[in-house]
Amino acid sequence: QVQLVESGGGLVQPGGSLRLSCAISGSTVHYDVIGWFRQAPGKEREGVSCIKSSDGTTYYADSVKGRFTISRDNAKNTVYLQMNSLKPEDTAIYSCATAPFASDRYWGVPTLYDYWGQGTQVTVSS
Repeated sequence: QVQLVESGGGLVQPGGSLRLSCAISGSTVHYDVIGWFRQAPGKEREGVSCIKSSDGTTYYADSVKGRFTISRDNAKNTVYLQMNSLKPEDTAIYSCATAPFASDRYWGVPTLYDYWGQGTQVTVSS
């Protein structure tokens, strides 16, 4: 099985930055995609960003384009989410997950992802 562990969350002021990490272990031969999702209190889980291992293609939610950047370090088997210009509405639990594939329309659908981490809390507040 695949295990994912998120880290890097915390409390930050509006306009600040955080970098989240997703460390991946176990069998990694069956998936092509690592995605970041978030869930705020009272809201549904939403896709934030994902990256394809096969060709490096990335996808972003409109709400984070220009502020967040996803990247991958293959040597460390780790995926990162750099979050800049953070807003209070970015407050959520952020989780990483694996999927066998991604497409333009459906990359952010949670049911397509099979393994999930436990999440890390990001709080943006004055």
